[in-house]
Amino acid sequence: MAVATDVAAREIVASRVFDAPRELVWKAWSDPKHIVQWWGPKGFTTTMQEMDFRPGGVWRFIMHGPDGTDYQNKSIYREIVKPERIAFSHVSGPLFEATVTFTAEGEKTRVDVRMVFESAELREKVAKDFGAVEGLHQNLDRLEQHLAKM
Repeated sequence: MAVATDVAAREIVASRVFDAPRELVWKAWSDPKHIVQWWGPKGFTTTMQEMDFRPGGVWRFIMHGPDGTDYQNKSIYREIVKPERIAFSHVSGPLFEATVTFTAEGEKTRVDVRMVFESAELREKVAKDFGAVEGLHQNLDRLEQHLAKM
């Protein structure tokens, strides 16, 4: 039981059911032309530098904050199981492991996002300094808006 509690203290999670079929939601996450349209919290834009969507592939992008701050990001894809799961390691600070699962619920799709940090302290710092919990929910809001246009 201590292990489960330890992981819970180190993670940020969010779930959302989208009114879109799983293949479409998968495309929004796996196609760089789509992900740049919605990735990041409200007010952010994204410049894609590289998106080698395969296990071992590199995903590099810059998130541009509404205040003009640029946030360099680099991740390595660990696992891709179309259209069920994407797992990646965010290797530019802050370090975390992310897993995104896509579950068909009739014509809708449930997306579960789980970010696990090295320590509870790092998770709290990211939540406080970057507003990561709210930012993740805003990211899913933007995905929902993009899916409505696809």
